[in-house]
Amino acid sequence: MAPGPIPPPPPPPGGPPPLEEKRRDGEDPVRKTSEIITTLRATKIFRFPKPDTYVTSLDFDDTGELCLAACSDDSLQMYSARNGTHEKTFYSQKYGCHLARFVHSNKKTTWPCFIYASTNAKEPKNPHAIRYHNTWDNTYIRYFVGHKEPVTALAVNPMDDTFVSCSKDNTVRLWDLNKTTPRGGLNLATPYLAAYDPTATVIAIASASTSGVLLYDLRNYDKAPFATFDVRQHDPLGPGGPRDISQWSKLEFSNDGKSLLIASPSTGHLLLDAFDGSLKAHLVRPYTPTNLRSAPMPHSTNSPLGQGDISFSADGRYLIGGSGGNENCVVWDTHVRANYEGEKKVLRPICILPFDKKASVVQWNHKYNMLATADREVVFWLPMENVGRVPVST
Repeated sequence: MAPGPIPPPPPPPGGPPPLEEKRRDGEDPVRKTSEIITTLRATKIFRFPKPDTYVTSLDFDDTGELCLAACSDDSLQMYSARNGTHEKTFYSQKYGCHLARFVHSNKKTTWPCFIYASTNAKEPKNPHAIRYHNTWDNTYIRYFVGHKEPVTALAVNPMDDTFVSCSKDNTVRLWDLNKTTPRGGLNLATPYLAAYDPTATVIAIASASTSGVLLYDLRNYDKAPFATFDVRQHDPLGPGGPRDISQWSKLEFSNDGKSLLIASPSTGHLLLDAFDGSLKAHLVRPYTPTNLRSAPMPHSTNSPLGQGDISFSADGRYLIGGSGGNENCVVWDTHVRANYEGEKKVLRPICILPFDKKASVVQWNHKYNMLATADREVVFWLPMENVGRVPVST
């Protein structure tokens, strides 16, 4: 007798069911994001033994059950989003760590695995290698060597076992997890950020020298980009605004593939149409930025690294990010029409998600209606009953 289907995992404590789980009565499977987005509250806080430890990147695995944090103390912390518990610590004290990303599970690696960028420039052999780590036995599967300067971005292909890396050495490299040598590459001026579109047919590269974003067809990545978006025409802040690559912190497509986010640690972020590069909105923070992290490179050697403090919700409608101040998150609704304030096409937050700590790194869980943020701690956010919307006060 053939085995029956494997049931989906239960939801996180206090949270909604997984997005794909169906209700028994056949109705709408899950509470819509629009129904819970304003009720997210910090429900679990993971602090570190050393108070000067910062989280530099966050990521969820394909199942949404695991969360991975790379930290400034050269450790990688793995948490269960399903149970709300800390699961394991991995150390990379010899190499340093940043931009930790889960890769897809397959027949060869049934246990969760991840890649991350090395940060210890004094490591004598391969100071800028990308390392492929197995969580089961805490060993390296292989190293990816080729970059001559620090890696500034890692993006995992959503469809297969390939990924792309960007570096300060002015190269973009495409890798296969099963091979130590790159399958291809691009030589560009300052290509510091990268993102795959949801169909894995397009890759976007943010380039400082062009003040724009280059779109490549992955089937013909060795050819010229099929589109180039000039960000200068949308720059709402003048000199020193988001067109400065040191002031770009993240590049991300929405899950529906219609929007492209250029995040910034300045007064706001840019939301572009992913097809023609036109400006949809300038997402304005409610508070004046205070010591926000610059990525892909820090302002100084004493500043912690980051990966951007904003993230799309799973439906692509909302963006959740840091407020700009030393506390709270805020929510932008892209279905709200952006208003022109002078020459600026401005979209302001619809509400505050209250918390007394800064959200320097923000990552939405695309399998569960939950959020993770981090600075000197990792915080899980879940929808709460009987809480109202907190308005934005400037």
